[in-house]
Amino acid sequence: MRVVLAGGGSAGHIEPALALADALREADGSIQVTCLGTQRGLETRLVPLRGYELELIPAVPLPRSVTPQLLTVPGRLAGAVHTAGSILDRVGADVLVGFGGYVATPAYLAAKRHKVPIVVHEANPLPGIANRLGAHLTTHVFTGHPDTKLRNGKYLGLPIRRQIAELDRFALGDKARAHFGLRPDLPVLLVTGGSQGAVSLNRALAGAVSAITSAGVQVLHVTGPKHLNEIQAPPGPVPYVAVPYVDRMDLAYAAADFALCRAGAMTCAELTAVGLPAAYVPLPHGNGEQRLNALPIVQRGGGLLVDDAELTAEWIKASLLPVLTNIDQVAGMSEAAAAMGRKDADRWLAKAVIDIVAAEAANRAANRLAATGREPEAGRPATPRPAPTPGPAPTPRPAPAPASAGQWASPAPQPPAPAPAEPGSLFTPRTPRHQQGAGWTQPSPDEQRQARGQDARDPFPPGQFPAGQGRPDQLSARQGPPGQFPAGQAPSARPPQAQPSPIPPLPQAQPPQAQPPRVQTPQAPPLPGRLPQGKPGQPPTPPSPGPGRHRQARS
Repeated sequence: MRVVLAGGGSAGHIEPALALADALREADGSIQVTCLGTQRGLETRLVPLRGYELELIPAVPLPRSVTPQLLTVPGRLAGAVHTAGSILDRVGADVLVGFGGYVATPAYLAAKRHKVPIVVHEANPLPGIANRLGAHLTTHVFTGHPDTKLRNGKYLGLPIRRQIAELDRFALGDKARAHFGLRPDLPVLLVTGGSQGAVSLNRALAGAVSAITSAGVQVLHVTGPKHLNEIQAPPGPVPYVAVPYVDRMDLAYAAADFALCRAGAMTCAELTAVGLPAAYVPLPHGNGEQRLNALPIVQRGGGLLVDDAELTAEWIKASLLPVLTNIDQVAGMSEAAAAMGRKDADRWLAKAVIDIVAAEAANRAANRLAATGREPEAGRPATPRPAPTPGPAPTPRPAPAPASAGQWASPAPQPPAPAPAEPGSLFTPRTPRHQQGAGWTQPSPDEQRQARGQDARDPFPPGQFPAGQGRPDQLSARQGPPGQFPAGQAPSARPPQAQPSPIPPLPQAQPPQAQPPRVQTPQAPPLPGRLPQGKPGQPPTPPSPGPGRHRQARS
């Protein structure tokens, strides 16, 4: 199974995709995962770091207003769709899973054009343009927030990494603090603005960092790559540690007691999964989805909520610092946050993707079978036919010699005849009308030719034979038990013809799948085929004689 993941740009799109990739590998190690991204996104570093293949396509941002740049979108989008389609063909994609962002729109369009199943996952309460488009191209749509309004959307939760979902903060706390150079005996405030940092968080912290450390609270500050040296560490024994980026966020969460952060969907999902309370500062731009992400957590007592414009050094000193120094309040908020966590969304989404691929493969197989299936014969019901029973291959025999009276003719090599479909032996009388008569009348040659050419009618119509005389196909009761045939010959699909004279015992026959003997005597009357299945009291209707089926005779 080959899965292509489309989620690039920010960590909020990349991390859920990588969490799904890990869950797919956990479910089946043979699954091949390829990630689509752009040259300027964080995926160029994060995807190879996690050990997955990365394919790049051109980024096509969609302007949110009417600008001259909007005129260039169709051409650039067509090129990105073509590139994404060639990647899908080259890897042999069985499914495309999109998480939104710049890379998702061309990926959705390419998958639709190349008939690749599409799965959409939307993390935010307010879906973006790419996922709104993808939701119209598929019915497999999942959401990470219960209040998300998206076509065909089903709430599943947001996939997070196993190392975070299974994190025990209290068991790993001392080691995590030692990893960052923090003391094990003091509380820790984690400040993070996401993968790129947040200017407003950094500015507010700069004016309050001295007050925080003076209160005995350590600070672990994830500044962002461009803001590492903006804050100088205050003097004193309480550490302030600044890092540009953290690859092991599980260790950062384990080291912290409280967080000051943005309210992205991935941040909220991870903090609630590990039970870490936070002061959420929603991003002021966009459509307001970050406030909606944090609002349910705050309403249940798992954190604080402050607007970006109200976040100042004074707010930190007056509102946040008293909470940080209250151990009981922090513990209660931690329990409330943990109650909101959802830890198994990655596994649920992986199972859904595997089931979708299996269902699509079954549908394709059924369509191929329907396209190549044969139409039922005219006048016959379209019922399933039983599989043929394998038997020994027929043995070639020499050309037949003229048969003399009282002798069997040597059969010529013929194609194999199918075994009788009805259970039991054809040579066992079924009803009184199948019993042996006193004799029979030799049909004329014209009647024989007419009988051989008949398909659906009885070659021996009622009244052809004198009263009190049996039909040639009714002589099976005189033939003795099955298996008495000349050496080297096999029983025929039709009973052998008989003369009024006594019939000597016949030698042992070969298996029923071998060829029937061929009669050379021109006076031998034709015999019908196998006795057909039917209801009692109804005259049997023999099928047309197939190729290689010949009648037997005794002279």
